[in-house]
Amino acid sequence: MATSKSRGHLVIDTEECKGCELCVEACPPSVLYLSDEFNTHGYHPAAYKGEGCTGCGICFYTCPEPGAMTVYKRWDLMTNTAECPRCGGEYKVFHADEKPEVLVCTNCLKPIPEKVIPIR
Repeated sequence: MATSKSRGHLVIDTEECKGCELCVEACPPSVLYLSDEFNTHGYHPAAYKGEGCTGCGICFYTCPEPGAMTVYKRWDLMTNTAECPRCGGEYKVFHADEKPEVLVCTNCLKPIPEKVIPIR
């Protein structure tokens, strides 16, 4: 997994995005663009360049689609990683709010099944 110097990170649910481009226009560091690919609804969803996000959240607040964007602040401080069987790779993880012993993949936002970590 490549490390990024970004302070923030963005995950876009491409099936929720309608390609309105409001987030692209609002993004101060200009790290968003419309994908050339179509989602299953026939839209060109927004995409993240993969680095340079500041974590400001302006894209999140500009987006009219609830759940289309997840912004992580302090991405540079998230150091725990785990293999996600859904995504097929190693991604940064965080502890679930409702079950702190469960790890959640930052790529698909789903719990990682076999990864239950005891709380200390």
